Amino acid sequence: MSHPNFQAEIRELNIAYLMLAQKMLRCDRETGMFRLGIGKALADFIENLSAARLVKMADNPVLIPRFRFDDEQIARLMTGEGRDETASTLHAAIIAANRSTEEAM
Repeated sequence: MSHPNFQAEIRELNIAYLMLAQKMLRCDRETGMFRLGIGKALADFIENLSAARLVKMADNPVLIPRFRFDDEQIARLMTGEGRDETASTLHAAIIAANRSTEEAM
């Protein structure tokens, strides 16, 4: 049984994520930090990455973006499961944002 090597896909996703993160931080730093769930030190680091360093960082065999939650219930709320789809999605976003803010401190 062969195991697929996802390195090319991981690299592509990492590059896209890092480029988006830089763009978000440079456009509106506070909102970018909130949406990315990161603190000031990491925001400074990402924002100041050169293109060469960004590519080098993206080459890691580990996914850089990660889920901001590890709770199936939040995942279900984010998909709109519940009595009210809009309220469920909003509730999940509030919980996920709160957790990422706590982790960044």
